[in-house]
Amino acid sequence: MSISIPRGTQDILPGEVEKWQLIEAKARELCEKYQYKEIRTPIFEHTDLFSRGVGDSTDIVQKEMYTFEDRGKRSLTLRPEGTAAVVRSYVEKKMFGLANQPVKLYYMGPMFRYERPQAGRFRQFVQFGIEALGSNDPAIDAEVISLAMNLYKEMGLKKLKLIINSLGDKESRGAHRDALVNHFKPRIGEFCHDCQNRLEKNPLRILDCKQDRDHELMKTAPSILEFLNDFSKDYFEKLQKYLTQLDIPFEVDANLVRGLDYYNHTAFEIMSNAEGFGAITTLCGGGRYNGLAEEIGGPETPGIGFALSIERFIAALQAEGIELAGNEGIDCYLAALGEEAKDYTVGLLQQLRRAGFSAERDYLDRKIKAQFKAADRLRAKFVAVLGDEELKNNKINVKNMATGEQVEIDLATFIKQFQELQD
Repeated sequence: MSISIPRGTQDILPGEVEKWQLIEAKARELCEKYQYKEIRTPIFEHTDLFSRGVGDSTDIVQKEMYTFEDRGKRSLTLRPEGTAAVVRSYVEKKMFGLANQPVKLYYMGPMFRYERPQAGRFRQFVQFGIEALGSNDPAIDAEVISLAMNLYKEMGLKKLKLIINSLGDKESRGAHRDALVNHFKPRIGEFCHDCQNRLEKNPLRILDCKQDRDHELMKTAPSILEFLNDFSKDYFEKLQKYLTQLDIPFEVDANLVRGLDYYNHTAFEIMSNAEGFGAITTLCGGGRYNGLAEEIGGPETPGIGFALSIERFIAALQAEGIELAGNEGIDCYLAALGEEAKDYTVGLLQQLRRAGFSAERDYLDRKIKAQFKAADRLRAKFVAVLGDEELKNNKINVKNMATGEQVEIDLATFIKQFQELQD
């Protein structure tokens, strides 16, 4: 019986994985510049973390989590997103007591959601995200957004659109909530079952419904921007001012809600405008989540962050026709003729690698012509040919594959002279 890969997952093979590594390296490089430090949390957490942190009215908690019971009868869940786990660690490890504040963290790793697989959407997917905890300054909201935008731009993406919104503080949200309930309640029976359940729990989530997005009441729903109090208005205006200072174009969309319950004040999405990218255009989403730390047992802590999918990042690059540099080839391929020469190249290969060179040899007992073909496939810069006769004379022939030039080198000083050939 053959065993195939589970639905909604993928194998990332050599030749493709190098693209991932380049994006991950750029993300780490930017985080270093912005002073965000890496955090690694468990792949699974207690289910309560997500039901309390993400929100039990969200699609993630209601429909998409991979939840199981362990042998100790504890309910555990494969992480569907990164923020709740990072904040849990922040609270549990008492990072709020660190001298350097705000605490700026980033993560990178697999997340799991039971979704209908489609282009750019998987059941196991990889997210890169950052979290800034401990500051209520809208300038750090602008910094978080700028890091995301700079990551996309430095990888070559140009067709980007930033959408922002304010979800207001608790007072503003409360007033907006009441207005939404009054707006939808008389005709809530015309909406899907999920929306009917959300009416009292979290009516803001109705605006994020994909099934009823074209309903006429959606178009006339009261805007959160109409209910912002003075503090929330000032906060949102400062964010826009800072984004303008950073030369980051944006659009305000009062219907931007985001799919998680913990957002307040700033909410944003970065989208791709590339032709042929697909129906789901969102590349990255994030926002402010003041109150999340308290929800999971910590002190009052403001926070903001974003998460982006590496899979969708790569799809956006493809849509814009951007080719990431892949394998640049190896420094040296050792080709051997004769048993004694083959045995000798085992140690010689190790010497090359210890000296810092990428190197390879033949392991299939191929003829010299086939070994040169293997060197070509590996894009070897040099091929060093050693035969039994050369070994007796302590010599080795090194060919520059770009110029065709060939030199004979003493085996005793091979590594030193090979280093000189690189200049």
